[in-house]
Amino acid sequence: MDSELYTQPDTVAARESPPAPSLRDAVYARLRASVLDGTFGPRERLAEMRLAGQFGVSRTPVREALARLASDGLIERGADGYFVTIPNLTQLSDFYELRITLELRGIARAIEDSALRHDPAILHAELDRWYAMREHPPTPDPRFVVQDETFHAELSRASGNPALTDSLVTVSERIRRVRMYDFLTQDRVETTITEHIQIMELVRDGRLDEAYRALHAHVGDSMDVVMERARRAMTQMALHAERL
Repeated sequence: MDSELYTQPDTVAARESPPAPSLRDAVYARLRASVLDGTFGPRERLAEMRLAGQFGVSRTPVREALARLASDGLIERGADGYFVTIPNLTQLSDFYELRITLELRGIARAIEDSALRHDPAILHAELDRWYAMREHPPTPDPRFVVQDETFHAELSRASGNPALTDSLVTVSERIRRVRMYDFLTQDRVETTITEHIQIMELVRDGRLDEAYRALHAHVGDSMDVVMERARRAMTQMALHAERL
C-alpha cells in the first residue's frame, strides 16, 4: 500500500501550508502597510501606546516594528518619537534617477540580448487589467499610485530578472508618499492608463526600441521634469495630507 496516497488530509495540509506569521511580523506588516498607504500624516507622531491599542497588542511588538521600519528608511526618529520619513528634494532626485534606471533596464536587457523575451503571460494579464481600467477609469485618488507601481513592477517582472524587480519595488515604495499626490485629477489618471497600455503593447509586439522610448518619456526624460513633479507632489502632499 502506498503510504503517500493514504496520508491524512490534515497532515498534508499541515505540511504544505506556510507557517503563520509571528505576532511581531504581523504587527510589522500592518504598520508598514499603513505607513506606505498614507494612513499617517507627515507630521503625525507614531506613538507606541496608541498603536498598541489600535492593533490590540502590547507595546513590545509595536516597538520592534517601529525599529524595523526605521531600519528600512520608511520612518525616522525625532525628538518626540517616530515620524514617517519624507524625502527631501535632493533625496528624491536620487531616488527618481534610480527608479528611471531600473525601469529602463528591464527593456534594455532584452534589446541587448535577442535571446531574452518578456513573459507573454505576465504582459497579457497586466494588459487585461489596464484595458478594464480604460473602459471604466477609476476616480482620482492618491492611492492610484499602487496601481501604477503594480504596472511597473509587472513590466519589470516580465523581463525575467527578479533582482531588478525587487530593487524597483523597493525604490518605488520609498517615493510613494510623494508620488501618490500625482494622481489627483481625472486627466492624470486617464493619461497614465493610456500610456501604460501603449508601453505594454509595444513590448508585447516586440517593438522594444519604441517601448524603451515610450517608457523613458513616461517616467520622465530629464531631472528637471522629475524635480518639478516632485515639487508639485510635495505641495499637494502638504495640502491633502489631512484628507487621507
